[in-house]
Amino acid sequence: MIPCDEFFRALTGQGVGYFAGVPDSLLKDLCAYLTDHVAPTHHVIAANEGAAVALATGHHLATDQIGLVYLQNSGLGNTVNPLLSLVDPEVYSIPLLLLIGWRGEPGVPDEPQHRKQGRVTGATLEALEIPSAVLPDEAEGAGQTVAAAVASARERRGPYALLVRKGTFAPYALKTSVPDRGRLRREEALGLILEQLDRDEIIVATTGMASREVFEHRAARQSGHARDFLTVGAMGHASQIALGIAGEKPGREVWCLDGDGAVLMHLGALAIIGAGGAKNFRHVVLNNGAHDSVGGQPTAGFTADFCAIATACGYRWTRCVETPEDLTRALRELRTVGGPTLLEVRVKRGARKDLGRPTTSTWDNKREFMAYVRA
Repeated sequence: MIPCDEFFRALTGQGVGYFAGVPDSLLKDLCAYLTDHVAPTHHVIAANEGAAVALATGHHLATDQIGLVYLQNSGLGNTVNPLLSLVDPEVYSIPLLLLIGWRGEPGVPDEPQHRKQGRVTGATLEALEIPSAVLPDEAEGAGQTVAAAVASARERRGPYALLVRKGTFAPYALKTSVPDRGRLRREEALGLILEQLDRDEIIVATTGMASREVFEHRAARQSGHARDFLTVGAMGHASQIALGIAGEKPGREVWCLDGDGAVLMHLGALAIIGAGGAKNFRHVVLNNGAHDSVGGQPTAGFTADFCAIATACGYRWTRCVETPEDLTRALRELRTVGGPTLLEVRVKRGARKDLGRPTTSTWDNKREFMAYVRA
C-alpha cells in the first residue's frame, strides 16, 4: 500500500499541486489526505467530474501547471465532453492527470453497476486516445509511474490516466469533519417518510446509502420491494428518472428520495422539474453535507440553499427540517399541496456499520417495480 503522504510528495515533486474531483471509495484515503492538507483554493471537491476537468483547465491556463482530477470510473462518462472538446491535444491541448478508481476491475467481485464500467474502462480510455497506466501499489513504483505520467502529459499536451486498484492507498482518517446539522440519522428519516406512504405512491431512491437503507427498511417489515426503484448507479439522475415516471402516471404521487451530493452533481435538473410543473412530483433531499458513502468528504450541501433554489426554479412548495417533529409536520402538510414540492431533511452523517446491500438483482428490482407502476 502507498502511504498518502508519500504519494502526495511524489505528485508535488513533479509540479502537480492542484487537485479537483469527486470522491471515490477506492480513493477515499487520498481524498481525505488532500482535504486535510491542501488549501481549498487548490483542492476543490467538484459538483461533477466534468466540472473537475474544467477546474484543472482553468488552473493550467492561469499557471501553465498540471492539475490532477480524481474520480471513480463510473464518473468517466461525465468527463467525456470536456476531455474531447476542451483539453484534447487537437483542441486546447491541456495537460492534466486523471486518477481513476477502478471499480469493477475484471476478476475482482463488485456490485452490478460497476461490473460493465470496470470491464470497459481501459477500452474507454483507448477510444478517447488517452494513454494510461495502472498505479503500482508500492511507493517507489508509484513515484516512477507518476513521473512518467507527468512527462507524457507535458510532452503530448493532453491528459494521462492512472488507474487505481482496490487497496492501493494506505488508510488515512479524515480529520476535517462536517458538523452534523440534524437530529436524525438518514435511516431514521427514511423510516419516518416511508411509514407515511401508505397509498399507491411510487418511490425512486438515489444511489448509495439511501437505496440500501430503503431496501433494509422494507426487508425488516417484510413489505416487499416492488414500490421502490433503487438507482444503484447513475449518481445525480434519480430525480429525472422519477420525473419521467411522474409524467406517465399523473394520478399517482412519485417520490424521489435524493441526496445533497447527487442533487449538486446535476443541479440543473431542478429547473427542468420546476418548469414541468408535475403536481404529483415529491422531491426529498436528505442532506448531511458530505459524500457519505465514499469517505465523508464535505459537499456544498450546507452552503447551498436548496429550498431557495427550488423555489426559484418553479417548485410550488419547499421546506427545510432538522427534527423528527418538524419532519412529521412537514410530511402532513406536503400531502395537502400540489407539486412539484421539495422537502430538505438535514440529517447526521454516517450509517450503520452492519448496513447490508440489496439481496435481489437489478433485473428483479426492475421487473417487480414495473409491474407495480403499471398495475
